[in-house]
Amino acid sequence: MLAPKVVGIVYNPLSTEAVLMAKKIRDDLCPGGNAWIEEIGSDGGLRSNMFKTDMLITVGGDGTILRAARAVVGRAIPILGINLGRLGFMTELRSEDAFERIPYFLQGGGWTEERSTLEVMVSRNGRPITLGETESQIALNDVVLARGAKPRLMRAKAFVDGAEFTSYRADAVIISSATGSTGYNLAVGGPILHPTADEMILKPVAPHVGLATAVVLPATSEVELLIQSDHDSILSVDGFLEFPLQIEDVIRVKHSQQSVSFMREGSRRRFYDTLMRRLGFESGTGSGRAIFY
Repeated sequence: MLAPKVVGIVYNPLSTEAVLMAKKIRDDLCPGGNAWIEEIGSDGGLRSNMFKTDMLITVGGDGTILRAARAVVGRAIPILGINLGRLGFMTELRSEDAFERIPYFLQGGGWTEERSTLEVMVSRNGRPITLGETESQIALNDVVLARGAKPRLMRAKAFVDGAEFTSYRADAVIISSATGSTGYNLAVGGPILHPTADEMILKPVAPHVGLATAVVLPATSEVELLIQSDHDSILSVDGFLEFPLQIEDVIRVKHSQQSVSFMREGSRRRFYDTLMRRLGFESGTGSGRAIFY
C-alpha cells in the first residue's frame, strides 16, 4: 500500500482522552501540515474534508467509526481505528499501542479489509420518503425497526425477495450486515458472520409472535418490512440516525454496492482469535465456548 499523503484524524469529543490523543497524533506523528483534525459530529458529518484525504484515523470506539464511515463509504479512504471504548470490534489499535504502531501505517504498511454495507429506503403511500437529506441511507452495522416511546410491541410483516416470509410482533427487528453481526444482533442471540461476508441477518428482538430465530440471507436478497403497528415506530440506522415511521410504511433493505475499507496488520486469518479476546475469552483455553454460523 502507498504511504498516505494526507491524513484525517477524527475523534470523539465527549472523551478527553480522545481529544488529547488526536492532537498528539497530529503534532507528533503527522508533521508538515499533511494532516487535518476534526471532532466527529453526531451525524458523522465530515464530507467537507474528504476530497484530498488518503487515510482516516479515528480515535474513540466503534461508535466513532460508525459515524466516520458515513464520510468515507464508497471512497478509497481506509479507516485506521484506535480503540478507547469497550469492545472495539472494528478498531485496529489499542490506545496503549497506538503511537508505536501508527508510523507503520503512515509509511505504507498494512493491508485493507473491505466491509460490505446495507442500503435502506422507506416508501409511504407507494412513494419514497426522504431520510435526512436523501431517499436512502447506508448502514455499516445494521438497520433496526423498533417500537416508539410507548411500551407496546411493534408489528410488521416481512417479505424476502417479494415473497411473504413471516409476521413479527416484537420489540424490534434487526437487519444486520456481517460487520453488525457482533453488535446488537449478537447481544440478542444472533449469529456471528465473518466480517468480510456479504450476507445479511434478519433477527427479531423479544418476539411474541412470528419466527423467533435469526435467518441468514444471501447478498442478492432484498428484505421488506411492512409496518402494521398503529402506534409510533422508529427506524434506526447504525444506532445513531433515527427516523419516525407510520403504519403501512414499507422499509426496503438490500446489499449496497458501496463498501468501507479498514486498515489492518498481521494475519488475514486472525478474526476468530481477535473475536474471542474481545468477548472476554482466551482462544483455545477452553474458558468459554462460541458457536460460529
